[in-house]
Amino acid sequence: MLVYQDLISGDELLSDSFPYKELENGCLWEVQGKWVVQGAVDVDIGANPSAEGADEDEGVDDQAVKVVDIVDTFRLQEQPSFDKKQFVTFMKRYIKNLTPKLEGEAQEAFKKNIESATKFLMSKLKDLQFFVGESMHDDGALVFAYYKDGATDPTFLYLAPGLKEVKC
Repeated sequence: MLVYQDLISGDELLSDSFPYKELENGCLWEVQGKWVVQGAVDVDIGANPSAEGADEDEGVDDQAVKVVDIVDTFRLQEQPSFDKKQFVTFMKRYIKNLTPKLEGEAQEAFKKNIESATKFLMSKLKDLQFFVGESMHDDGALVFAYYKDGATDPTFLYLAPGLKEVKC
Protein backbone atom coordinates (compact mmCIF):
# COMPACT_ATOMS: atom_id res chain seq x y z
CA MET A 1 0.00 0.00 0.00
CA LEU A 2 1.15 3.53 -0.72
CA VAL A 3 0.33 6.56 1.39
CA TYR A 4 0.94 10.14 0.41
CA GLN A 5 2.34 12.42 3.08
CA ASP A 6 2.53 16.19 3.12
CA LEU A 7 6.19 17.09 2.50
CA ILE A 8 6.00 19.94 5.01
CA SER A 9 3.98 18.54 7.94
CA GLY A 10 4.44 14.80 7.41
CA ASP A 11 0.68 14.25 7.75
CA GLU A 12 -0.83 11.38 5.77
CA LEU A 13 -3.33 12.95 3.40
CA LEU A 14 -4.14 10.21 0.88
CA SER A 15 -3.45 6.60 -0.05
CA ASP A 16 -3.56 4.50 -3.19
CA SER A 17 -6.94 3.16 -1.96
CA PHE A 18 -8.36 6.35 -3.46
CA PRO A 19 -7.57 6.62 -7.19
CA TYR A 20 -6.74 10.07 -8.51
CA LYS A 21 -6.92 11.87 -11.82
CA GLU A 22 -4.22 14.40 -12.73
CA LEU A 23 -5.24 17.99 -13.55
CA GLU A 24 -3.17 21.04 -14.53
CA ASN A 25 -0.22 19.00 -15.85
CA GLY A 26 -0.18 16.81 -12.76
CA CYS A 27 0.05 19.73 -10.33
CA LEU A 28 -3.39 18.88 -8.95
CA TRP A 29 -4.85 15.48 -8.15
CA GLU A 30 -8.60 15.06 -8.23
CA VAL A 31 -9.95 12.36 -5.92
CA GLN A 32 -13.56 11.29 -5.51
CA GLY A 33 -14.76 11.19 -1.90
CA LYS A 34 -17.86 9.40 -0.71
CA TRP A 35 -20.30 9.80 2.17
CA VAL A 36 -20.30 6.62 4.26
CA VAL A 37 -22.09 5.51 7.42
CA GLN A 38 -19.77 4.89 10.32
CA GLY A 39 -20.68 3.23 13.61
CA ALA A 40 -23.52 0.98 14.69
CA VAL A 41 -25.85 0.00 11.89
CA ASP A 42 -29.10 -1.86 12.46
CA VAL A 43 -29.24 -4.80 10.09
CA ASP A 44 -32.54 -6.63 9.64
CA ILE A 45 -31.64 -10.20 8.78
CA GLY A 46 -35.26 -11.28 8.52
CA ALA A 47 -35.34 -13.13 11.84
CA ASN A 48 -38.52 -13.13 13.86
CA PRO A 49 -38.02 -10.28 16.37
CA SER A 50 -41.05 -11.29 18.46
CA ALA A 51 -39.44 -14.68 19.05
CA GLU A 52 -36.40 -12.85 20.36
CA GLY A 53 -38.43 -10.75 22.76
CA ALA A 54 -38.02 -7.56 20.76
CA ASP A 55 -41.69 -6.62 20.42
CA GLU A 56 -40.99 -3.07 21.47
CA ASP A 57 -38.34 -0.59 20.47
CA GLU A 58 -35.51 -1.37 22.82
CA GLY A 59 -34.18 2.16 22.57
CA VAL A 60 -30.82 1.09 21.21
CA ASP A 61 -28.45 4.04 21.14
CA ASP A 62 -27.45 3.91 17.50
CA GLN A 63 -24.22 5.86 17.09
CA ALA A 64 -24.20 5.73 13.30
CA VAL A 65 -22.98 8.94 11.70
CA LYS A 66 -22.38 9.93 8.09
CA VAL A 67 -18.82 10.94 7.33
CA VAL A 68 -16.82 11.57 4.19
CA ASP A 69 -14.45 8.63 3.72
CA ILE A 70 -11.31 10.67 2.95
CA VAL A 71 -11.89 13.15 5.79
CA ASP A 72 -12.47 10.31 8.26
CA THR A 73 -9.65 8.01 7.07
CA PHE A 74 -6.96 10.70 7.16
CA ARG A 75 -8.43 12.68 10.07
CA LEU A 76 -8.55 15.87 8.02
CA GLN A 77 -9.53 19.00 9.91
CA GLU A 78 -11.88 21.46 8.22
CA GLN A 79 -10.76 25.07 8.20
CA PRO A 80 -12.69 28.30 7.66
CA SER A 81 -13.07 29.36 4.04
CA PHE A 82 -10.56 31.75 2.49
CA ASP A 83 -11.36 34.90 0.60
CA LYS A 84 -9.28 35.69 -2.49
CA LYS A 85 -6.65 37.71 -0.57
CA GLN A 86 -6.22 35.01 2.12
CA PHE A 87 -5.95 32.32 -0.53
CA VAL A 88 -3.27 34.19 -2.50
CA THR A 89 -1.34 34.79 0.74
CA PHE A 90 -1.53 31.08 1.60
CA MET A 91 -0.42 29.99 -1.87
CA LYS A 92 2.56 32.38 -1.89
CA ARG A 93 3.70 31.07 1.50
CA TYR A 94 3.11 27.45 0.47
CA ILE A 95 5.11 27.89 -2.77
CA LYS A 96 7.94 29.57 -0.82
CA ASN A 97 8.03 26.72 1.73
CA LEU A 98 7.62 23.85 -0.71
CA THR A 99 9.98 24.91 -3.51
CA PRO A 100 13.23 24.24 -1.56
CA LYS A 101 11.96 20.76 -0.61
CA LEU A 102 11.64 19.78 -4.28
CA GLU A 103 14.63 18.86 -6.39
CA GLY A 104 15.57 19.00 -10.06
CA GLU A 105 12.76 18.21 -12.48
CA ALA A 106 10.13 18.12 -9.73
CA GLN A 107 11.01 21.68 -8.73
CA GLU A 108 10.99 22.88 -12.34
CA ALA A 109 7.62 21.23 -13.05
CA PHE A 110 6.18 22.76 -9.88
CA LYS A 111 7.36 26.26 -10.79
CA LYS A 112 6.01 25.83 -14.32
CA ASN A 113 2.55 24.49 -13.35
CA ILE A 114 1.66 26.01 -9.99
CA GLU A 115 0.34 29.23 -11.51
CA SER A 116 -2.27 27.44 -13.64
CA ALA A 117 -3.17 25.18 -10.70
CA THR A 118 -3.64 28.25 -8.48
CA LYS A 119 -5.86 29.90 -11.11
CA PHE A 120 -7.90 26.69 -11.40
CA LEU A 121 -8.43 26.67 -7.61
CA MET A 122 -9.24 30.40 -7.57
CA SER A 123 -11.96 29.82 -10.16
CA LYS A 124 -13.66 27.49 -7.65
CA LEU A 125 -12.80 29.46 -4.50
CA LYS A 126 -16.42 30.22 -3.52
CA ASP A 127 -17.29 26.50 -3.68
CA LEU A 128 -14.23 25.10 -1.91
CA GLN A 129 -14.01 23.62 1.54
CA PHE A 130 -10.54 23.71 3.10
CA PHE A 131 -8.92 20.94 5.11
CA VAL A 132 -5.55 20.45 6.77
CA GLY A 133 -3.86 17.32 8.03
CA GLU A 134 -4.21 15.92 11.51
CA SER A 135 -1.31 17.94 12.97
CA MET A 136 -2.92 21.20 11.78
CA HIS A 137 0.59 22.43 10.86
CA ASP A 138 0.46 26.14 9.93
CA ASP A 139 2.60 25.77 6.82
CA GLY A 140 1.32 22.36 5.72
CA ALA A 141 -0.67 21.59 2.62
CA LEU A 142 -4.33 22.31 2.23
CA VAL A 143 -6.72 19.74 0.83
CA PHE A 144 -9.62 21.26 -1.07
CA ALA A 145 -13.09 19.79 -1.51
CA TYR A 146 -16.10 20.84 -3.56
CA TYR A 147 -19.26 19.38 -5.00
CA LYS A 148 -19.42 19.11 -8.76
CA ASP A 149 -22.72 20.14 -10.38
CA GLY A 150 -25.46 17.86 -9.05
CA ALA A 151 -23.05 15.62 -7.12
CA THR A 152 -23.94 14.30 -3.68
CA ASP A 153 -20.36 13.22 -2.91
CA PRO A 154 -17.45 15.66 -2.65
CA THR A 155 -14.48 15.85 -4.99
CA PHE A 156 -11.10 16.51 -3.36
CA LEU A 157 -8.18 18.39 -4.87
CA TYR A 158 -4.59 17.90 -3.72
CA LEU A 159 -1.48 19.89 -4.62
CA ALA A 160 0.43 16.85 -5.87
CA PRO A 161 4.01 18.23 -5.78
CA GLY A 162 3.62 18.66 -2.01
CA LEU A 163 2.96 14.94 -1.48
CA LYS A 164 5.60 12.32 -0.78
CA GLU A 165 4.87 8.71 -1.67
CA VAL A 166 5.60 6.27 1.18
CA LYS A 167 5.34 2.49 0.94
CA CYS A 168 3.69 0.77 3.90
